[in-house]
Amino acid sequence: MSDKLLTLEEVCQILDKSPTTIKRYARENLLSSYQNGDELTFPEGEVMRYLDFSKRLG
Repeated sequence: MSDKLLTLEEVCQILDKSPTTIKRYARENLLSSYQNGDELTFPEGEVMRYLDFSKRLG
């Protein structure tokens, strides 16, 4: 997978969730994230793994 970092907005679109939900996932360690000042970013590979996992759960 890629080492690319995705913005909060990109992750919201990919997972079809609100920014509040994605921030909660990050806070609860459901998604790995990095805080750089006010910006929250997410490793693309981690987001894609979460997407695959959530699809399998239905």
